[in-house]
Amino acid sequence: MSRHGFTLIELLIVVVIIGILAAIAIPKFANTKEKAYIGAMKSDLRNLATAEEAFFYDSATYTNSLVKMNGFQPSSGVAIAVNEATAQGWSATASSNNTTHHCYLYSGGATPIGSATVEGHISCS
Repeated sequence: MSRHGFTLIELLIVVVIIGILAAIAIPKFANTKEKAYIGAMKSDLRNLATAEEAFFYDSATYTNSLVKMNGFQPSSGVAIAVNEATAQGWSATASSNNTTHHCYLYSGGATPIGSATVEGHISCS
């Protein structure tokens, strides 16, 4: 007599193995998404720095208005706030709807903000 198919024990072992693999993979996937959101905020702050310097070149002062910076548009889901903008420097904060982290950047004589302690270096917390 020949047997065809799998026994119940064999199927249960396969289901348990798939469950273990899923338990390992899901947290790593969530961590990858978090890193992507932080990367988008950092990228937007770098682009903001370029736009601020271009505005300064034309106006001899920095601006806190994103509209006045031609061509600057934050990524979808990222909010940029220019906290301080004077002729001496500027500071900005980036936040995202998808994460609780915030990123900070300041330049020139602006007051350091958040966890940013080095001028021109983006810091996230």
